[in-house]
Amino acid sequence: MTLDAATTALYRDIVRRNPAEAEFHQAVAEVLHSIQPALQRDPSLRDAGLMERLCEPERQSMFRVVWTDDNGAAHVNRGFRVGFSSALGPYKGGLRFHPTVTLGIVKFLAFEQIFKNALTGLGIGAGKGGADFDPSGRSDGEIMRFCQAYMTELHRHIGAQTDVPAGDIGVGSREIGYLFGQYKRITNRFEAGTLTGKDLPIGGSLVRPEATGYGVVYFLEAMLAQRGQSLEGKTAVLSGCGNVSQHAIVKLQEMGATVVACSDSSGYIYDPAGIQPDVLNEIRNVRRRKLDAYPEAVPTAKFVAGKTPWNVACDIAVPSATQNELGEADAIALVKNGLIAVAEGANMPCTPEAVNVFQEAEIAFAPGKAANAGGVATSALEMQQNASRAQWSFPETDQKLAETMRCIHDICLTTAADYGKPGDYVTGANIAGFLKVSSAMNMLGLI
Repeated sequence: MTLDAATTALYRDIVRRNPAEAEFHQAVAEVLHSIQPALQRDPSLRDAGLMERLCEPERQSMFRVVWTDDNGAAHVNRGFRVGFSSALGPYKGGLRFHPTVTLGIVKFLAFEQIFKNALTGLGIGAGKGGADFDPSGRSDGEIMRFCQAYMTELHRHIGAQTDVPAGDIGVGSREIGYLFGQYKRITNRFEAGTLTGKDLPIGGSLVRPEATGYGVVYFLEAMLAQRGQSLEGKTAVLSGCGNVSQHAIVKLQEMGATVVACSDSSGYIYDPAGIQPDVLNEIRNVRRRKLDAYPEAVPTAKFVAGKTPWNVACDIAVPSATQNELGEADAIALVKNGLIAVAEGANMPCTPEAVNVFQEAEIAFAPGKAANAGGVATSALEMQQNASRAQWSFPETDQKLAETMRCIHDICLTTAADYGKPGDYVTGANIAGFLKVSSAMNMLGLI
C-alpha cells in the first residue's frame, strides 16, 4: 500500500535524522506501509505526535569497551544499548556480539522488538543492544573479560524494572553468565530478573534455550493447519546452525518433517536423509567446528562451500541466520522448487523484494516479529519465575510457549482479515502490535 502524504513526510524525516542506517529505515518503512489501513480507519492514531514518538527511541547508549586478550594486549570495542519503547513494560531484548553491530543495526532490532513483544501479550517493552566484538576464536577467558568490561558500563542502564537484556547472535548462556556475574559483583545484589537466558543454577528457565526454534515450528504448524496441511512428510531447509536453527531442526523432525539442509558462514550441508541434531550439536557446540566437519561423521551428507542453501528444493524454508540474508533471486528459486511456507527464525532475514515474491506466489509467510517471538516470550516467563523464586517444569513451560505462539498466529490472522488483508501475516503482525502499543502510549499521556 502506498504511503499517504503525512506518513511519507514522516518517513523522509526519519531517514534524514538517522543517516546511513539502512536496516533501521527498512524496518520502519515496512511497518509504516503495513499500518496504513489502521491509520485510514482511525485518523486519531496520528494525534499527539504518536507516530513520531513511536519511531524515535526513548534512549540510546553508546560506550567504549576496553578489555585485554590472553597476551595482555588491550582492545577497544564499541558497546550499545537502545531502549526503544517502555509503553508496555521494562525494555526487553537481546544483546548481539558480532563485528557487524552498529547503532543502526541495534536500532532496527529494537524497533522490530516493539511489535514482537507486544504480540506476546506479556508486559514487556522493547530494547536491544550489543557490541562490535567478535567472540569467534576467542578463549573463554577473553570472552569473560570482554563481558565484564561491557557490563561495567551497561549495569548503569539496566534492572528488572527498567531494562532486561537477553542473548542474541554471539551471546549464549555462557556470555549471559559472565555478564550476570559482573552485574552481581558491581551491584552487590542477586537480581535474577535483570538478565534472561541464564543457565538453570543461576535462575534460568527450562525451555529458554529451545524457545525461539520451537516457537518458529509451533507457528509453522498453526500456519499450515490454517491451509489444511501439516508438517508431516514435509522437507525443510534452514539457514544458520546456531541456537535457533538447531532447536528448530529438533522440533521439525519431531513433528514429522525432514530437514535436509542448514548452513553457517562457510557454506551449507545437505543430506536427503535428514540432518542429525546430535551430530550437529557435537560439531558446533562441543567441538566448535564449522559445518565442513559434519560429513566426517555423516558420510551421506555433503558440504557445499561458500553457498547459501536456498537452491535446495524444499516445502518449508526457515531463514534463521541474520538480516537480509535471503534475497529476491533466492525467493524465486525456492518458489520454483515447490516451496509452500516460510517462517523467519531471524530478525528481518528476507529482503522486501523476497517477501513480495513469496506473497505474490501466495506462499504462507510468517515475519520474524511473529514467528520468532517464542524466545522473548519465554524470557518473560523466566522473569516471572525469577520474581517468585520458582522454576516451572519443562512440559509446563513448553505448553505456555506453544499456547503463546498459537495466540500470536491467531491474532495476526484475524487482524489481517479485519483490515482487508486475509492471510497476510506481515500486515496482521504489524497492525496488531501497533494498536496495542499505541493504545498504551495514549493512556500514559504525552511522554
